[in-house]
Amino acid sequence: MAKLLYQGHSSYRLTADNGRVVYVDPYAGAGYDRPADLVLITHEHPDHSDIALVRQKPDCVVLREADMLVDGEYQTKEVDSITIQAVPAYNLKHDRDASVGYVITIDGVIVYGSGDTSTTSCMEDILPFEQIDYALLCIDGDHNMNAEEASHCAEILHAHHAIPIHMKAGALFDDALAEQFTPENRLIMRPGEEIILHHE
Repeated sequence: MAKLLYQGHSSYRLTADNGRVVYVDPYAGAGYDRPADLVLITHEHPDHSDIALVRQKPDCVVLREADMLVDGEYQTKEVDSITIQAVPAYNLKHDRDASVGYVITIDGVIVYGSGDTSTTSCMEDILPFEQIDYALLCIDGDHNMNAEEASHCAEILHAHHAIPIHMKAGALFDDALAEQFTPENRLIMRPGEEIILHHE
């Protein structure tokens, strides 16, 4: 079964049952010991795109927002039986044309990483029908939506589990802010924690 390691801030690692390793927004924490088959970057801010942290296998694929949002069209790609679908991510501090979120299907489990964003029409009109198992949502309330808005997004997405990420600037995690994230499907992960993913 696939696993999710939360590294802190917006960084996390997915490991497929066949050993394929995916890093999303490398920047924070530990857990970069496994060489990557796939690296996903939601946007080019330095706290989301520290590729130097990741050892890449010779055939590693790196997908950036510029690869996944082409001429205004959101792309879907498949790498080693892992499907990556780009979706909108934007707000006043993140340009719609230079940021994406990702819907990642790995071992039949659907993971949504919001990237840096506020509420989008896609969250309301499209993503609720994707049968998302795990939604990772930014909650810092400075560069992105706050915990209250993120809680509302978690409710409308209808994911089985909603995980708060991207909290205070410069911090891997913030307990007080995480507690302000209050959807019924909340799943709090702390940096260094790894879980087995299930499709429900």
